[in-house]
Amino acid sequence: MKLKETHHHLQHSLHLISSLNAEITHVEAFKGKWSVIKTKLQNLTTHLSDLSDFPYSSSNPLCSDLLQSLCHTLSNALSLASICRNPTPPIGKLHAQSDLDAISSSLDQFLHDADLLIKNGVLQDNPTAPTTPSSSISRREAIWVEARNLITRLQIGSWDSKNSAMDLLLGFLEDDDKNVLIAVAQGMVPVVVRLLDCSCLEIKEKAVSAIARISTIDSCKHVLVADGILLLNHLLRVLEAGSGSAKEKACIALQALSFSKENARTIGSRAGISSLLEICHEGTPASQADAFGVLRNLAGIEGIWQNLVEENAISVLVGLSASRTALAQENAIGCLCNLISDDGDESLKMLVLREGGVECLKNLWDGASDRCLELALGLLRNLGRCRRIADLLISEGFMPRVAGALNYGAVGVRMAAARAVSDMGYSVKAKREMGECGGISNLVRMLDAKKVDERDVAAKSLASLLEFAGNRRIFQKEERGIENVVLLLDPMISSREKKYPVSILLSVSQSKKCRKRMVATGACGYLQKLVEMEIEGSKKLLENLSRGSPQASKEEFTEAVVESQSLG
Repeated sequence: MKLKETHHHLQHSLHLISSLNAEITHVEAFKGKWSVIKTKLQNLTTHLSDLSDFPYSSSNPLCSDLLQSLCHTLSNALSLASICRNPTPPIGKLHAQSDLDAISSSLDQFLHDADLLIKNGVLQDNPTAPTTPSSSISRREAIWVEARNLITRLQIGSWDSKNSAMDLLLGFLEDDDKNVLIAVAQGMVPVVVRLLDCSCLEIKEKAVSAIARISTIDSCKHVLVADGILLLNHLLRVLEAGSGSAKEKACIALQALSFSKENARTIGSRAGISSLLEICHEGTPASQADAFGVLRNLAGIEGIWQNLVEENAISVLVGLSASRTALAQENAIGCLCNLISDDGDESLKMLVLREGGVECLKNLWDGASDRCLELALGLLRNLGRCRRIADLLISEGFMPRVAGALNYGAVGVRMAAARAVSDMGYSVKAKREMGECGGISNLVRMLDAKKVDERDVAAKSLASLLEFAGNRRIFQKEERGIENVVLLLDPMISSREKKYPVSILLSVSQSKKCRKRMVATGACGYLQKLVEMEIEGSKKLLENLSRGSPQASKEEFTEAVVESQSLG
């Protein structure tokens, strides 16, 4: 039935064009405008001929709808041409001119839509082909056809038609990540971005939802970034004046786009930051988390932090970080971490404290998720790089908390705690307290971890703590302390920084008992190789093991080397 209808509309359109051309020769009103329409009718005839050449045009619903609409327009044009035979149309010149302009615009739209159908290949697809496993067309091919049809529908027809197409597209994108990849490969992004500039608010907000969905697929983010300033400006306007749902979707997209430094600087204007902070205050839980996420990315870009400070972002971040969802907390604390990561700027760190940073940390520590606790440790670490603040944090009882985190179940938390210990290691008070509250034992256990990065960061922290004499005594009592460190000397074991285990052993090499344990565990064989690799401190440690402090006998050392090599 659809085939017959389409064929009928095609033939009827050609008949109407012929009749209209004949009628135009008799018009007396608006001859210039009718002359332009006659030229458009010539182009229409060519397009209709091209459409009929495609094997599936008669069964394509887009083509059928387009031809039906064309027939309606041409019928109206024929009636109006008849009226315009009179130099003074009975419906009035203004009315007639308005109708004539509308017909001309409709013909332009048809020419555009027909051209799009012809060029994008949609008429080469068989819309009636079966998609069962036994059919010749695969499921994947069917998805490609569906994506191409949806993208085409977004570019032709009325706003109502495009709105319906957008609903179908959103369902298509949500159904499967692979659908997103296929739609993007078909050129969906520039089509949807153009819809952000349309006058229909409903379509615009659905377009934002489509952009947000695309941004969740890592391999598609570069396509969004390529649209640059145009897309960003649309999304920032949504932040200012969109609905709650649209703002949430805009924040999702902006998180993906703000990983580009150029984009981040555009988003990080004071107006953009102000809109994001407003969402942090008043948005839905999901939009708050996403807005904090955008700010987190912005805070890591040089030059943006001034705008954040001027917009009172630190007060908002500290004040809201403990009272929102887990994801919002993580992003808020992550933003603060990025904001004060610069060692040279103590003013921002002091501002965080004045805004309640210590209480914020304490609240986060109690009952926090693993990821949130990891970020809290990162914030403490960045704050503690300032000596004045480090002393305050120590007096507020954070050292036992950090020492406990060294024995936490999550690897990320343990490593964040070790980094905090290392960066606060210049404080003698911090070193002493860390040793007194069990930090040495926990770090020794981390030296035996499976993860190379965990062993490395534990060795670095332990080397810092052992600069304090009291901690060296504690370390010497650890049953597996020397053994775990010596094993890190092995050049065959992947490790970025061999200088830290060397430093640990050097700090206790004055003890004869420790030297014997080092040699017995194979330190001499490893050190000979490290000396050849010119690892800092390895030559001195090897000399200490060979000479002793006080002097060891040559026979004792030779025996130890032989034993260590046999162990190696």
